[in-house]
Amino acid sequence: MIERVLIIGTGLIGASVGLALRAAGFAGRIDGWDQSSLELNTATAVGALDGVAGNEWGALELARQADVIVLAVPVLAIKDWMEKLAGVTGAGQLITDVGSTKLEITELAEKLFPIGSSNEHAVFLAGHPMAGKESGGAMLAESTLFQNAMWLFTPASEEPTPMEKEWRMWVGLFGTRSLDMEPGRHDEMCAWVSHLPQMLSTALAALLEERFGDAPEIAAIGGRALRETTRLGASPYSMWRDVAMTNTSPIADTLLALEQRLTHVRENLRTPELREEFSLANKFRVRRQ
Repeated sequence: MIERVLIIGTGLIGASVGLALRAAGFAGRIDGWDQSSLELNTATAVGALDGVAGNEWGALELARQADVIVLAVPVLAIKDWMEKLAGVTGAGQLITDVGSTKLEITELAEKLFPIGSSNEHAVFLAGHPMAGKESGGAMLAESTLFQNAMWLFTPASEEPTPMEKEWRMWVGLFGTRSLDMEPGRHDEMCAWVSHLPQMLSTALAALLEERFGDAPEIAAIGGRALRETTRLGASPYSMWRDVAMTNTSPIADTLLALEQRLTHVRENLRTPELREEFSLANKFRVRRQ
């Protein structure tokens, strides 16, 4: 039974996990650690945490006592913490994460937390909630952040442990749906449906800033379409650096495909091919209404 949860990284997602647990009726203890004392204090102030670790050593001590450890930091930091936790966790404990890429994480988990006849290791359950905001920080955390969102898992085993089953239950009580995927497939699909839109929005916003700067005409004539298309351009580099570094090839493939598609559109601005392009785009949107 899950009675103690430790959240490593108490920004938007980590603090929202704490708030969602409380809103769902979790009566156990929730501790947290973050390298930013501001984020840690804010997460405590908004009610996401019961206690905090003052440093990494303290976080590792709390990890020894936790039933579930949630890694809510960027992907490269997740991998660093996996290395640290491998030496202080053991049987009966569950480590899970919320990282945006999964292949490198699951490959490392296979080495650090192997599944076999031995029960000496903690279980690692790789996860990824498809939820968030353009900006981060515990101040923006919400207990409802995950409602109606998809929580993806790339489990190491088809036979979940009791602790895994209970954690999945709590995730469901957050108001999410869940889907299990193979790690490589996860990264490929997320490159298309999440990472590509981010890179497209970032590139467009950067291009407009470089071309027009603070020209008043942009504010005057740039309507809803511009706001929606560049909304993700507000996302900070710190949120996306690790995604780009750990999912480089799939993202590069999507960008190349988009470049080729844009070239096709550019070359057919005055031909019937443009109508076909719009028809395909309309069909995609209709399928998802």
